[in-house]
Formats: sequence, structure tokens, C-alpha cells
Amino acid sequence: MTDRQNGDGNQHYDVLVVGGGVAGRSAAIYTARNGLETVILDAGGSILRRNANLENYPGFPAGVDARLLLEMMLDQAERAGCEYRETEVTRVRRPDGSRGDSTEGSRVGATGGGFVTETADGGRYRSQYVVAATKNATDYLEPLDGPELVDRGKTFVATDEKGRTGVEGLYAAGRLAGKPHQAIVNAGHGAEVAVTLLEDDDRPFYHDWVAPEGYFTGRGREVPPGCEEIGDDERRSREDDSRSAMQDYFDESHPDEPEMHPSVENAEETD
Repeated sequence: MTDRQNGDGNQHYDVLVVGGGVAGRSAAIYTARNGLETVILDAGGSILRRNANLENYPGFPAGVDARLLLEMMLDQAERAGCEYRETEVTRVRRPDGSRGDSTEGSRVGATGGGFVTETADGGRYRSQYVVAATKNATDYLEPLDGPELVDRGKTFVATDEKGRTGVEGLYAAGRLAGKPHQAIVNAGHGAEVAVTLLEDDDRPFYHDWVAPEGYFTGRGREVPPGCEEIGDDERRSREDDSRSAMQDYFDESHPDEPEMHPSVENAEETD
């Protein structure tokens, strides 16, 4: 029995993210940095892995290897305390087996509250919140009533303007929420959904900003939730750590090659 288990056979988290593309990893960075116990369940196959060289993602003037970007985002999430599992989610359900959207006892561990997520390798995860961030797979949501599906040639999950679905505690981010097929848009939407989740969890407004020492306190203000002030020595230390990490990331070519579209692979096998 792991530290995450309490005798019911489930591993317990606050937030469970289904899908390890840019939307899911971005969402996990924000929830983990705010102190919510977060796990990503990733079956692989992010469409970004098919990109030969990502050239329109801000911050990389000459472009960036898409597989390296995903690796960097996961490293950032894990530094924030997020956990990561390579596994396929088979279904998300209510703990009591109901398909309804009762919000009674919605905290993790409360009878009938939150969600239980099951995986193909037999894993079971209990969480208060679920962020669905797969590309367009929705079958794992079928045990739940409420997520409205929209057919626009591909299937999307209907959400409000901030990523909330029709099921309390269930959010959809990125392509699954109908966002444009652009990495930066989906990464941004993952962050927006995470901030929405934090607001719904009744947490104070989330700044997530590191300010120079005295920026707030020098004006007689308290440091806002999610912020911190750091002095010059700490700032230089973090800057050194940042430079060192980036040098390590870009020191050599990423070993993974771009993945091909399945239809091309199938055609090659037929030939």
C-alpha cells in the first residue's frame, strides 16, 4: 500500500489530469504549484510529437523540438510536485457508481464525492477534480452523465468560457474543449482551466508571481496569495539554476524522432 492509499484500493489526489499533451501538462503545472496534489495519466500519442520543428511557440526565436518542449513541461510540472503515470484511462466515474451530478460531499474521500478513475493496467485513482485533456477521446467519460459532446467532424466536450463541463468538478482543456490546433493556445487554455479550478476550490486569487524583495512589503502591503518576494541572492541563484537547466536541455539533439501520422504508417506497411 503506497502513501497515496488509505485502504480503499485507490490512490488519492486532489487533481487528476487525463492526457499528457501541452494542455494537460500546463494545467498540472498550475495546480501543483498552488499546492494541490496532482497526477497526470498519459497514454502517450500527443499530436505534438508528430511536429518536425515547432516554430511558432513564443520564447523560442529559432523554434524548438516539440518532443523536447513536452519533456521540459513535464520536468516543470514534476518540479512543482506533480506526479506522472504512463497509462491509459479507461473510465471516469463517481465513487458510488452513480451517473448523476450530485455535489454533496464533493471533497476527496467523502462518500459519493469526487471521482474514481480507472486505467487499463488495473489502477484506480480517487480525486476531487478531473481535467480531461485528451485530443478527442471521450469514451472514458461515458460513465458520467453531464459532459455534453459536440460533433464538428470530431468530437469535443462542451464547456463554459473557462473550461467547466456540465459535471461538477470535471473540466476539459485544449483540443478536447474545441480549442484551435495550436500548441500555444492549448497550453494557455490548460493554464486558464487550472486557474478556474483553483477559483472553484475557493482559493484566493492566484497570482503565481515571483517579485523582487520589497515590491509589496516596501509599500506596506501583504504579499498576495501565490506570490513570493525574493532577494538578490535568491534571484541570482534561481537564474543560475534556470541557465544550467536550459543548457542541459539544449546541449544535444533530442533522441526521439518525429512520429508519423498513422495513415502514412499504414500506407507504408501496405506497400
